[in-house]
Amino acid sequence: MPRSPSSSKTPSPRPRPGSGPSRARRRAAVLVLALAATASLTVPAAATHPRPPVKQPVATGYGGAVSTVDPDASRTALEVLRQGGNAMDAAVAAGATLGVTEPYVAAIGGGGYLTYYDAKTRRVHAIDGREFAPKRMGPDAFLDPATGAPLPFDQAVTSGLGVGVPGTLAQWDLGLRRFGTRDLDDLLRPAIRIADRGFVVDQEFHDQTAANAARFRDIVPTRELFLPDGKPPAVGSVFRNPDLADTYRQVAKRGTDWFYEGRLGKEIVRTVARPPVDPSSTRNVRPGLMTRDDLDAYRALVREPTHVAYRGMDVYGMPPSSSGGATVGEALNILGNFRLDRRDPVTALHYYLEASKLAYADRARYLGDADKVNVPLAELLAPGFARERACLIKPNEAAVAPVAPGSPDGVYEPCVPPGTQTRALAFEGPQTTHLVVADRWGDVAAYTISIEQFGGSGITVPGRGFLLNNQLTDFSFQPPPPGSPPDPNLPGPRKRPRSSMAPTLVLKDGSPRLALGTPGGSTIITTVLQILINRLDLGMTLPAALTAPRATQRNTPQVFAEQAFIDAYGRELAARGHRLDPFPGPPTGVIGAATALEILRPGLVQAVAEPTRRGGGSALVVRPVE
Repeated sequence: MPRSPSSSKTPSPRPRPGSGPSRARRRAAVLVLALAATASLTVPAAATHPRPPVKQPVATGYGGAVSTVDPDASRTALEVLRQGGNAMDAAVAAGATLGVTEPYVAAIGGGGYLTYYDAKTRRVHAIDGREFAPKRMGPDAFLDPATGAPLPFDQAVTSGLGVGVPGTLAQWDLGLRRFGTRDLDDLLRPAIRIADRGFVVDQEFHDQTAANAARFRDIVPTRELFLPDGKPPAVGSVFRNPDLADTYRQVAKRGTDWFYEGRLGKEIVRTVARPPVDPSSTRNVRPGLMTRDDLDAYRALVREPTHVAYRGMDVYGMPPSSSGGATVGEALNILGNFRLDRRDPVTALHYYLEASKLAYADRARYLGDADKVNVPLAELLAPGFARERACLIKPNEAAVAPVAPGSPDGVYEPCVPPGTQTRALAFEGPQTTHLVVADRWGDVAAYTISIEQFGGSGITVPGRGFLLNNQLTDFSFQPPPPGSPPDPNLPGPRKRPRSSMAPTLVLKDGSPRLALGTPGGSTIITTVLQILINRLDLGMTLPAALTAPRATQRNTPQVFAEQAFIDAYGRELAARGHRLDPFPGPPTGVIGAATALEILRPGLVQAVAEPTRRGGGSALVVRPVE
């Protein structure tokens, strides 16, 4: 059955410019391209090695724009835009390419969230491709049955138990059915070509492989794919993934149901139930609970985005199961009660840190999968609740963290007493990636993709060229003690684990102004929030807003920050009671790796990527300003 639950109600896509080739001709072209790519593997290596890509962090121009972490992915999206595809088409094509070049953070074995502005209807939509838990998973799934204690985190990560039912392909299918103008088989072509041809290994890819080498060696197909000759690929070498190229070809030919209902789904379930561990390994890789019925039951969903007003702008984000839109929105509502002066950045940052602290307390207490638990989303984003929380902030003194959650009950007092008890911050892996795309018609996509940890579960589906996620480790591992408030993020059947992913769109007078997002686990929210404050309150250009040093306050006793932030603001913020420590990572000392774009005026777009964090990113436009 089709992955889109509403395909019968799908509006007709925007007409394509010109008369494109028929589906049969396009499929024939895919076959010819595939045969040519396969033949190229027999050509001497020196003749086929691509040159190391050049990354450009800022591009300004017309006709559409893209920013990703990877030049190949950005070029793929740009080519789709040049050929008349729209922002959804380009986002999917870029995501497929990232599955090749960034396999440890983006893969069809994972999921993600996408916010999309449809210029035709002038509406923002949120497409939820988050993985969900198997039907057999209960609240004690991550407790050791022998001891009753939570499993060690590394054992939960590298296991079938942590693998959620993947959502990426269903999300692509739904997004293209609702908003795209190209077929998935067309959009997979560039990724197939790159997987066959190979890409140049950079330092980031090498380091991510090296960080995973010990566990990768214990999983036979993962070792064979990612540790050629028993070690991480050398910087400057060419990495090829013909297995993934063939998997993409089969998806192009057979459709996404081959993944969810067909042979590939059967292989995924078998891999999760019996992880292919080297018999000589001593690693305890637990089996998972996924069944064929779980794959068949999965659906990506179109949801109503979160929305708050801030400084005359409309800020849209991802609703639960992600906590990103709600927590960014609540923090902005709190900050809206204060004047942030660009001439006094220390005070502005103090308010930013305090608002984050309060919003994270509420996130831990109330946010989870709204399909499974009661989430008071409207009240969390109510101006009255924000005023009640804002009254706890002192202009010259940081509150002692952790602070208690508020009461989003619809009855708001001028002030409530500060508390000191809250749930501990749950671990959430920072290994994700984000991309943004705008097209010539004014459509805009902000898309965050993840398999959770760098390398996900570490388990590769044999012969298929992609890793499976460990997203279920985003659940809380242990139920709260008796008498404590309920935890909305405990595991449950077909439940989506809470995420911090925050693909964000900002509109002015109904038209897109900004699109942004970042990887970073639970620091995603603070990174998006800080970039918005930098741009909207402190008057920075968008490139400066991304480059500025970062700090993250997630209702913990200390503020974790990049060293440049500590050097610039540490002494003055410490005088107000903030305890600043270097961000421990991973990666050490680096918070996030954002991509963003800004509509400078109708038709003129500036795409922005990181210049240095995680090796920098790649921003491109169709027609650059000369």
